[in-house]
Amino acid sequence: MTSTIILLAIFALGLAGWFTARARARLLYTGRGSLHSMPNYHAWHMALWIVVPALLAWLAWSAVSPELVRAAVLADPLAAKLPAMDMERAAILAEARSLAGNPGAAAFNPLAQEFAVPYRAAELRFGLIGAALVAIFAFTGGAWGFTRVRARFPARSWVERGVMFGLLVASLVAILTTFGIVVSLVYETGLFFRTVSPIDFLTGTHWAPSTAGGANISKDFGAVPLFWGTIYIGAIIAMVVAIPLGLMSAVYLTQYADPAVRRWVKPALEILAGVPTVVYGYFAALTVAPLVRDFAAMLGKANPSTESALAAGLVMGVMIIPFVSSMADDSIAAVPQAMRDGSLAMGATPSETIKRVLLPAALPGIVAGVMLAVSRAIGETMIVVMAAGAAARLSADPFESMTTVTYQIVQLLTGDQEFNSPKTLSAFALGLVLFIVTFILNIVALRVVKRFREAYE
Repeated sequence: MTSTIILLAIFALGLAGWFTARARARLLYTGRGSLHSMPNYHAWHMALWIVVPALLAWLAWSAVSPELVRAAVLADPLAAKLPAMDMERAAILAEARSLAGNPGAAAFNPLAQEFAVPYRAAELRFGLIGAALVAIFAFTGGAWGFTRVRARFPARSWVERGVMFGLLVASLVAILTTFGIVVSLVYETGLFFRTVSPIDFLTGTHWAPSTAGGANISKDFGAVPLFWGTIYIGAIIAMVVAIPLGLMSAVYLTQYADPAVRRWVKPALEILAGVPTVVYGYFAALTVAPLVRDFAAMLGKANPSTESALAAGLVMGVMIIPFVSSMADDSIAAVPQAMRDGSLAMGATPSETIKRVLLPAALPGIVAGVMLAVSRAIGETMIVVMAAGAAARLSADPFESMTTVTYQIVQLLTGDQEFNSPKTLSAFALGLVLFIVTFILNIVALRVVKRFREAYE
């Protein structure tokens, strides 16, 4: 609540500064050319000088104030009642902090109820100090900005530089996030490969991290069955379903469907992309998997399992149809009408025009959609968990249960695990491999798009 009030106060001060600077700039206007920048630019310049320093001060104080509050609580005479064990002490203080923010809640530990009072007092005291610090920065920045409201001050240039800097920071967020992910994966993977041989990890066929140990620990971390399950389910079975259905639906909607039909069918098809994956998982486990099992029994397979790669792959393929269909639809629709008309004028039939003109011209977009669908499929988890099983099996039989890299990552990192054990660190190695595969897929897609790109006038 205190943070919300401070944020509202900061933006209220910024709004007040905006109107104040604009009013003062209007008073300086004496005719055409008397002001270097319009009054609105002076207003934004002052508002930024109020809001930005105040927000930075609030963020910095929010980072250090929890430790100051904790230190103040531990300095209270009541701290003598805390147990010596660090884990118990941390649990009591965490509950006390929660009770301080919610006085009406019931306390699990009576001692936490006692510490809620000094915790609340410390938070209030340091919250007021933080509010005062934010106010000082806001008024200091506002005063500086107010002195810049002059006729020849280039407020427009400064505001545009500020906006450009904000856009630069926003564009760097994705890059820095990716860099942080790669660094963390590489670091943890390096720790894992200190214990397990990279060659055994990338070429071994036996995956049993739960029982790994001893001198031959590398033999239990052969990830080839996981890589095969990921490719077999996500890049083979799912694509066999998604590519033909997605491409044919795109051709139908762009070339044959009436406008009224297209208005209804295209949004209905794209709804598939918004269905939660857990719903697809339930559908795969409760509906598709039993049908696949019965079909396998009908073919003569002995004791077919309800969990199978085919069930997961079929539902995954249905899930990613919109990725293929939407990209192909947009790419086909973007082909110039003159190319269609020219093909038909030369005597080609509509089907020949589609096969020999439209699809080759739209190939970059189609390939991009397929690569996007493959990346989405190999990163899917819930459908595999509920329909494919957890068996790390190297088999080409679609009726066998299999597992994927993503499922194993979830299984390795959930529950009460030690994050410095080879079993847990193997999840980061799997994640790094998955990241590299996705990166290679993107490179391949860019190369194919560049190779078959057509330039239209």
